[in-house]
Amino acid sequence: MGSRTLGLRIAGVVFGLVALAQLFRLLTRVEILVANHALPLWPNAIAFLIAGGLCAWLWWLSYRGSE
Repeated sequence: MGSRTLGLRIAGVVFGLVALAQLFRLLTRVEILVANHALPLWPNAIAFLIAGGLCAWLWWLSYRGSE
């Protein structure tokens, strides 16, 4: 496995973990307060889609580049 493939897979795992964290907050509805103001949940849905998409894209690139 080349260093480029390894780098893509590690970055994919990181984005996957971020996506899972966003999904966890969406499902559990954990309240986050900043200066006594609750942060809404909708940005987590957008972050989940973006991070999940990046995760899938990086994994796809890592398999495409290893051929």
